[in-house]
Amino acid sequence: MDHEHGGMGSMHLPELPPTTGRVLGLDLGAASPVAWLAVLLALAYGVGLWRLQRRGVQWPVGRTIAWLGGCASLFYVTASGLQSYGMALFSLHMVQHMVLTMITPLLLLMGAPVTLALRALPAGQGPAGMPRRLLLGGLHSRLAQLVASPLFTVPLFIASLYGVYFTPLFDDLMSTTVGHTFMLLHFLMTGMLFFGPILAVDPWPRRSSHGGRMLELLLPAPFHAFFGVIVMMSNTELLTSYANPPASWGIDPLFDQGSAGGIAWSFGEFPTVLVLAVVFFSWTRSEERANRAADRAHDRAVARGESGEDPALTAYNERLRRLAAQNP
Repeated sequence: MDHEHGGMGSMHLPELPPTTGRVLGLDLGAASPVAWLAVLLALAYGVGLWRLQRRGVQWPVGRTIAWLGGCASLFYVTASGLQSYGMALFSLHMVQHMVLTMITPLLLLMGAPVTLALRALPAGQGPAGMPRRLLLGGLHSRLAQLVASPLFTVPLFIASLYGVYFTPLFDDLMSTTVGHTFMLLHFLMTGMLFFGPILAVDPWPRRSSHGGRMLELLLPAPFHAFFGVIVMMSNTELLTSYANPPASWGIDPLFDQGSAGGIAWSFGEFPTVLVLAVVFFSWTRSEERANRAADRAHDRAVARGESGEDPALTAYNERLRRLAAQNP
């Protein structure tokens, strides 16, 4: 008979204690509804690719791989032992949280789903074109601009740590299947909203400079690290849901909580550095493209017998010559 965790309402825990194989193996019987969302997302992307292929439109293979990788990670962390054992072990839940917030969103965003949808959905003014018009309208809406603003995304990203784990909200959400599902979706959407305008792979309601995007990425980093340190250093159980794992498992909840803090503290470094590198190299490439465009414009001007100089620079040089003539 399964053990029932006091903080989990009607949810049941695995009877056997956690091992590496049990934690890493699939557990479809305990899968979250979010896992089946991952399957739907993969199928929807496949339909989009099929529509493009019918029209002879090429789509980058790398984007498809990234999207399917994001769907796979979403399915795995919500349909494996990370889901079932994560109901009683803070450390495994934290792995789930970090993947849903910082790994899955990056992969899904690199798949450019908005661009795919805009290309695959039929255009026009009739009923068939309604989905595409709604998508475009949503992208340009004031609500979309609000939720894409760093004044919203950065505080939301930070609140997903402090506001969830340091208030009674976490235990309330963990007490029901609906609440736990909502929490998992919240982690996923928080990551999507935070990293979306920073990666800027898709059309987004707000566009920032490369420097601004790098700043947005780095702003939550100290708060993220500090959260992990607080959890690691705490001498009392922070969450009722993880205070009493089954005695037969032989798990010290305080030690497990410290492990969760270490995971939260260290997990964010690699994704942050990776995204920082992506934005930096994107910035470098954009500067190179701008310089090449300026060189081509200069060459065309010279070919037409023009000076090829920038008009502002020419006016500035002319002013200097006049000043020199007036003051020999």
